[in-house]
Amino acid sequence: MIDYSLRTKVDTIFKLADDIQNRSPELTMSTGMTLREMLKYNLLQFIGFLFESDGTDGRAELDFIHDYLGTVMSISQFLNFKYGKCMDKNFINTPPRCMLYIVKSDLADGAIKSPAGRPVAKEVVDVYKEIGTAFIALNGESVSELANLSNYSLMLDEFLKEYGLYFTDGVPKNRINPKSKNLRNKNIGGNSADKAADKTAAASAGKTAMAAEGIDAEPPETLEQMMEELNALVGLKSVKQDLTNLINLVKVRKLREERGMKQPDITLHLVFSGNPGTGKTTVARLLAKIYKVLGVVSEGQLIEVDRSNLVAGYIGQTATQTAEIVESAIGGILFIDEAYTLIKQGDEKDFGQEAVDTLLKLMEDNRDDLIVIVAGYTDKMEEFVNSNPGLKSRFNKYIFFNDYSGKELTKIYNSMAKKQEYAPDDEAAKYVEEYLTSRAKAHEENFANAREVRNYLERCIERQATRIVEINDISDDDLKTLTIEDVKE
Repeated sequence: MIDYSLRTKVDTIFKLADDIQNRSPELTMSTGMTLREMLKYNLLQFIGFLFESDGTDGRAELDFIHDYLGTVMSISQFLNFKYGKCMDKNFINTPPRCMLYIVKSDLADGAIKSPAGRPVAKEVVDVYKEIGTAFIALNGESVSELANLSNYSLMLDEFLKEYGLYFTDGVPKNRINPKSKNLRNKNIGGNSADKAADKTAAASAGKTAMAAEGIDAEPPETLEQMMEELNALVGLKSVKQDLTNLINLVKVRKLREERGMKQPDITLHLVFSGNPGTGKTTVARLLAKIYKVLGVVSEGQLIEVDRSNLVAGYIGQTATQTAEIVESAIGGILFIDEAYTLIKQGDEKDFGQEAVDTLLKLMEDNRDDLIVIVAGYTDKMEEFVNSNPGLKSRFNKYIFFNDYSGKELTKIYNSMAKKQEYAPDDEAAKYVEEYLTSRAKAHEENFANAREVRNYLERCIERQATRIVEINDISDDDLKTLTIEDVKE
């Protein structure tokens, strides 16, 4: 049954998004989406993030999406959307993109207010919480659903507090964060990297939640553009060569097929082996798009999962859960990270083997439109593949991802910093290269390569914030520059 009070609140924030868009048409111009479309897309992502398969047919959840967002989806489309767009490990820590534009509007002079006189961002966050509460109550909320809703709501509240928009009775002067001025003047999506990311999101939205709105997707990338993107990745020399060879083989096989010749008997399922943070997921996502252009798969989505997404706690549930995920990956690539955890030797009560058996059957049933990539540590992946004749026959092509060198890690650091509008000064840059080179040479067992670099950059940014927050008149250079004090560990 529809909660018409909640439906009215959803309609209200959509109308407010329209008002903001009409007042500042250029606000989201670089994204290819209106603010209403982006808000609807982000709400659907939020619902997908909260959704847990509980053995039902999903009808109640699909009706909920239609009733409150006006979006019609099949269960397979919804699962495809969930596992493709809502499973990023940083999702729970990242405000929805629409909020950046709404907050920027709220910080502007003469900002549009809600009917209750509150900032629009506050109104939107409250609707997020009510939507989430109503959604997880459909079939009885689980502990994990409640935890996810609580943590995501807390993240949104902290985001509003950061810009002085959480307190609805006006913004206390002592609670205004210096970032609010920075965001007010910032050209969101103004650099080429942000615009490219926005356009990618717009294209994805056009194929899923925005289909009913008649949004035209961005023109598809060409194979040449994708190969340029592959070759532009830092390091990964052997990976690039292996994939180029594989892509050339696919192209020749297609040409032979067009001329009525016999096809070489090859498998396109892959084993990505190497340490964490070496670009395996990034390459897999790019390969999915390349395979679509080459006609290997029909859609080109990447569904990224691990053991927790495939294995349930009771007999029979694992097969159902695995089948749902595989179904969502048909037409693209299923990427199973740390796949070796599916096999636990000597544990008769473990259901990982049930997931493997289900996966192998569905790989065979959908062999013409499904690619599976299994990934993890090199030695453990060899043990995993060799544990089962079915796995060994299907996964005989290994792509090895070497650890990054110190220079490569430094390039990654500088690239990450640049995307966030930070840059080390000369002294800091020298230290960063020396520090990352020493970390690379140490070959520590738990060193996470690019992930380690990301964490290091976050620590640098935190130290910079602590250093400059007491400055009376913070300049743009102060906000952007990382000094030796900020980068030194």
